[in-house]
Amino acid sequence: MMHFYKDKILSPGQLKRLSEHKYSCTNASLLDAYLQPWWEWLVSKVPLWLAPNLITVVGLIINIATTLILVYYSPDAKAEAPRWACFLCALGLFIYQSLDSIDGKQARRTGTSSPLGELFDHGCDSVSTVFVALSACIAVQLGYYPTWMFFQCFCAMTLFYCAHWQSYVSGSLKFGKIDVTEAQFTIMGIHLISAIFGPQIWMTEMPYINGLQFKYLIGGMTAVCALTSLYSMFSVIFTGGVGKNGSTVAGTSVLSPIIPFSLVVVPAYIIYRKSAENVYETHPALYILAFGMVAAKVTNRLVVAHMTKNEMEYLDTALIGPCMLFLNQYFNFFIKEYYVLWLCFIWVTFDFFRYCSQVCLEICDHLKIMLFRIPHPSDSTTAEKNGTSRTQRQRPSKKHH
Repeated sequence: MMHFYKDKILSPGQLKRLSEHKYSCTNASLLDAYLQPWWEWLVSKVPLWLAPNLITVVGLIINIATTLILVYYSPDAKAEAPRWACFLCALGLFIYQSLDSIDGKQARRTGTSSPLGELFDHGCDSVSTVFVALSACIAVQLGYYPTWMFFQCFCAMTLFYCAHWQSYVSGSLKFGKIDVTEAQFTIMGIHLISAIFGPQIWMTEMPYINGLQFKYLIGGMTAVCALTSLYSMFSVIFTGGVGKNGSTVAGTSVLSPIIPFSLVVVPAYIIYRKSAENVYETHPALYILAFGMVAAKVTNRLVVAHMTKNEMEYLDTALIGPCMLFLNQYFNFFIKEYYVLWLCFIWVTFDFFRYCSQVCLEICDHLKIMLFRIPHPSDSTTAEKNGTSRTQRQRPSKKHH
């Protein structure tokens, strides 16, 4: 049954299980160890009154803003974006990555760790994944290869979803040696190379290998890393269930999360291939953003299902957006697909933020905490008397993208 948010999204039982949730993570990232001194120094300069969630959302806004500048100059991912826009994207991603890595440290510094912090982090990460993948495609002008661009962007969304699918099954996030941090710095490198030499550098043929352009390296790296990560994740999904008889943390089938995500990816591909007006090839950035927001919504529902140990529902109100496009194609309506795509994007974005805001407000109300503000010491004392300190848990210092 789909939620239209007239009533509460989270039941009392879900809120109780969420308050008992403990963050679990294993990290083998190669770069994280070298970046820890930078993150420790950076968080030491952050004022104690600055709320961890505010740090996260500021980083996300910067990341989105710099990507939208790139989208403005190259909405079809074919036009050559200005070099300074590529540099801004690299800078925006570095700022986001840094702030995303210190919010957990700030939470522990200020004694404000809570399950909401983990959920808020992953929510921001789900949006960032879409914009980061899109910006990389624009930087190397992948609009000339629409199917490849589709693969690159949806590959990033799928990997992020599968990481939390794995967490839903095993109860713990697992990072490999080459994972989110390494991927982020690779994309920063792509933007910097485009900024220094111009995006056309990726069209240059590699020496000693006739006909093979530099951009094919990116596709090859993506395919290898994706297959390696997916193999590791599905090994856990099929064998690491912590529920009864090897089921998920909610006691459901380990395969059940494939259905909600399939309802995003499969229609996205069908609509792209069946479009009479070539709406995806003509407006790839808008198309990726529209379906990316649906993917982000579904991923957030998976994270909520994991943290509340609850069954994940298959249908979602965000799917109304893709349905508009599908029905418009199927019945040969006279509405231009470009306009329907805009309606789809507006709806799914509104639906995503409506869902996230209500979930956050319900959790804040239950835990007696504030989303973007650290309570005054006197407020903390009152909260402790009310027993809310028992709900505080470790907030993740590193998240998965």
